[in-house]
Amino acid sequence: MRVMGVDPGLTRCGISMVEGGAGRTVRAIAVDVVRTPAEMDLAQRLLRIADAAEDWMGTHRPEVVAIERVFAQHNVRTAMGTAQAGGVIALAAARRGIPVMFHTPSEVKAAGAGHRGGDNNHVYAKVTPIQGRAPPPHPAAYAAAQALGNCQ
Repeated sequence: MRVMGVDPGLTRCGISMVEGGAGRTVRAIAVDVVRTPAEMDLAQRLLRIADAAEDWMGTHRPEVVAIERVFAQHNVRTAMGTAQAGGVIALAAARRGIPVMFHTPSEVKAAGAGHRGGDNNHVYAKVTPIQGRAPPPHPAAYAAAQALGNCQ
């Protein structure tokens, strides 16, 4: 199964594509971070994220898109931006008929680290062998962990 994982954010949006399944080795196909400057108009930032997601979907043809759900944040502005970024990616997937799965951060850590109590280092340790190299930037590592949960 080919899964596009997303760690949404307005400033840094992690995107990964992994492939695997029961009895198959999971491998990373691509990882990236879509960056948008804070001073850019919100609508243009969302458009840039949506365009990048659509390019990935067209290029890599995922069977499912896994997006981290905004669970709880102290900063309402950050939570809104995260939700908006995830929303435009979900919309892009829906337009292509690709199923979308939403997971909480603890579910992502469970997939990425092997248990819900995992921290960033646990997630990086799990993602590194799949990447075949050092962990990608934080949002991309979490996007890969997001995708892992749907490949296993």
